[in-house]
Amino acid sequence: MSKRALKRQLREGAFDAGQFEGDDKIRRLPVDRGWSPLSHHNDDREQGYLKTIKAKSDGQQALINAIDAKNLVLALGPAGTGKTYLAIAKAVEALESGRVGRIVLSRPAVEAGESIGFLPGDAEDKLAPYLRPLYDALSDRLSMKRVRALMAEGAIEIAPVGFMRGRTLNNAFVVIDEAQNCTYMQLKMLLTRLGWHSTMVVTGDPNQSDLLPELSGLKPVAERLEEVGNIAVVRLGDRDIVRHPLVAEMLGVL
Repeated sequence: MSKRALKRQLREGAFDAGQFEGDDKIRRLPVDRGWSPLSHHNDDREQGYLKTIKAKSDGQQALINAIDAKNLVLALGPAGTGKTYLAIAKAVEALESGRVGRIVLSRPAVEAGESIGFLPGDAEDKLAPYLRPLYDALSDRLSMKRVRALMAEGAIEIAPVGFMRGRTLNNAFVVIDEAQNCTYMQLKMLLTRLGWHSTMVVTGDPNQSDLLPELSGLKPVAERLEEVGNIAVVRLGDRDIVRHPLVAEMLGVL
């Protein structure tokens, strides 16, 4: 009997499994299935999928708690501690839950110790290489199709530090990445962009600045803001590194 005939008998209720006893090559189609394509059978099914984030160290848990509790958080620590990833993950979480109306991501367009020369294209093309790490973190939380759609709607904005002056960021989750490459005055300008119903997370590693040591403003800004009770300064260490174990070993001797 063909497979089509078996399905027809199953639909019509004339299926007799006894006629196939002893034939190991015939498998009966399941009658009681746990899922039905009819909508009224799917009310108890989870329709959405969103990756949940879990802290992998005490420092990361402290950062997550600080973001939930404070409107301004400074996350300082070495490479690989998850500063940027956790900040963007919390930003996506806030946007998806409706707690904020948009995400604003910013980082300084500073070359890492070498000049890459003239870049072709318009302003967006020229800035794309500097902002690529932010796109990577976003695409890990959302699909690139979703990221493009939210950017087209204005719900996600990625901009260099130089374009932030004069703005007031209300109802937004703001992430300032690679803040060790900002001067003191640039950080002062960025921090004062914070508006109503907004959260700002500033991330950076004071020991990996591409500016001259006396020009980087992250360390002095963090030391001054640490005394303000309504601002959280979270300092991550080598024990919070979640990249390859060699990263922690290298940073311990470099």
